[in-house]
Amino acid sequence: MPHNVEIPDYVIERIMAKRGKLEVFNEFKAAKTAFLVIDMQNFYVAEVDTAISIVPNINRIASACREKGVPVIWVIMRCAEEEGAPSQWQLYHDYFFTEAKGRNHLAKLSPGNQGYEIYPDLDVKEEDRVVTKKRFSPFIVGASDLHDILQGMGVENLIVAGTATNMCSESTARDAMMLDYKVVMVEDANAARYDDDHLAGLTSFYQSFGDVRKTDDVIGMIK
Repeated sequence: MPHNVEIPDYVIERIMAKRGKLEVFNEFKAAKTAFLVIDMQNFYVAEVDTAISIVPNINRIASACREKGVPVIWVIMRCAEEEGAPSQWQLYHDYFFTEAKGRNHLAKLSPGNQGYEIYPDLDVKEEDRVVTKKRFSPFIVGASDLHDILQGMGVENLIVAGTATNMCSESTARDAMMLDYKVVMVEDANAARYDDDHLAGLTSFYQSFGDVRKTDDVIGMIK
């Protein structure tokens, strides 16, 4: 089922006091915009109802973006070069999991495992790009070549969707803003396992890093 949350009043009040308006960005020019879909892989989505619930909205945004010439980029986690190969993030797997869970995470997020594949109900087109990363954020130095790709395309604005809201989606969106991208996180096209986690990711981002908008608003702001 989808998240059923609202941005708390105190967050709205802090945003209004800080910048005098809720939305920093009124519109994004299509020629300078990209849509990033974060970690919508079987491992993260297939058994998580909240993540499954955002699939239609991601597909709607992706379709609208393609119609307007906005590139759709599927950013996915790759923990090893292939299933059975060494971890590309050894510290994370050694220290932040039990041994069994670490092996599971490493195996299922490596090419060759079904968990690594993008969730099948997502409408991935031939013209889309798929970018792999080896950290929560693709913008960390050495994590991916996403920043170079976007710079080569002349992208200045990013729409961010995916999972988990408070982990890889938020990490990506925050780092993008600090690299001078204008960023919107899509409230109903991001998901976490729990409502509180989803809300934590959105509210921390909203207060200092960018805008939080719903699917219909995001589609409407692409010009």
